[in-house]
Amino acid sequence: MNHLKQIAAKLDEYGLDGMLIMSDPGEYYAIGFHGEGAVVVTKTECRYFTDSRYIEAAEKLVAGAKITMTSASVGQKSLVIQAVEELGVKKLGFEDGYLTVAAFRDYEAALPCQLVPAQKLLNTLRAAKDEEEIALMKKAQEITDAAFDAILKFIQPGMTEQEIAARLQYEMLCRGADKMSFDPIVASGPNGSLPHAIPGERKVQKGDFITMDFGCKYGGYCSDMTRTIALGEPTEEMRKVYDTVLKAQLAGIAKAKAGVPGKEVHMAAAKVIEEAGYGPYFGHGFGHSVGIEIHESPNANGRDETPMPVGAVVSAEPGIYLPGKFGVRIEDVLIYTAEGNVDITKSPKELIIL
Repeated sequence: MNHLKQIAAKLDEYGLDGMLIMSDPGEYYAIGFHGEGAVVVTKTECRYFTDSRYIEAAEKLVAGAKITMTSASVGQKSLVIQAVEELGVKKLGFEDGYLTVAAFRDYEAALPCQLVPAQKLLNTLRAAKDEEEIALMKKAQEITDAAFDAILKFIQPGMTEQEIAARLQYEMLCRGADKMSFDPIVASGPNGSLPHAIPGERKVQKGDFITMDFGCKYGGYCSDMTRTIALGEPTEEMRKVYDTVLKAQLAGIAKAKAGVPGKEVHMAAAKVIEEAGYGPYFGHGFGHSVGIEIHESPNANGRDETPMPVGAVVSAEPGIYLPGKFGVRIEDVLIYTAEGNVDITKSPKELIIL
């Protein structure tokens, strides 16, 4: 899978003769391969440069590009310069969201063309997933849902957060995951008030809420989900907070549709939490785009006014975090359509009590 044709077709719109892609996610989006290399895309040709560690695999897996191996005498920058000269590139787009200042200055001084910031070109394309990308993300989510079902049978009082996090990773890898989308979050009891808590040595106990935020990569694409469960009977306050978060998530999901700005989706959920009296305890956005990276754009937060495109894949994850007590977050992943959205997360959302 690659998106070279889609990138080439966008060049005129951005006033470019070519696009230089060197980031890991950009490289994977362009040619479907991780090789720590450089991709030069023009309207007529694509060239890919990588080193001896990856050349054999690249020659087997990369389609639609002329592949050249770098060497000690002819490095990546020299091959990019050669491509620019041979292909007549005068304006070369680059990934200003990833290229360091030092690397930019180095290439700017060396290239016989103008370097033009063009992160938006790739971001716009990556925001709308095609059928092949969505199929991979659905598979990643199937693995994640199955891991959640398995972890419910594993958790016992006295286990540490670290043990539960390790088991989640094991369950996903055993089911075919390439690797984790991110380090799993397992936060129990008072640690649950930390949205991005790091699993530690705290032992889960009766009366705890346990929040688990985890996901995996399959075919290079991410899944992401969060569930909060109760270990033993929850208090009335815990039930109220859980119900509020669930109502907020459902309100946001009801608003989620292609053409609707992410800000409006966020506000639909935030309103529910605010009216329940927990407004100060919901500090993050309702969701973020997911794809090759776990955090992409556009976002469903209180600031992003970008209308969601058809094919956007965005998380739905409101939460309430009460310092010193507990926290609750519930997260699904949605595919935005012209009619509304499709929720690809199949794990139950009613409060589970172990």
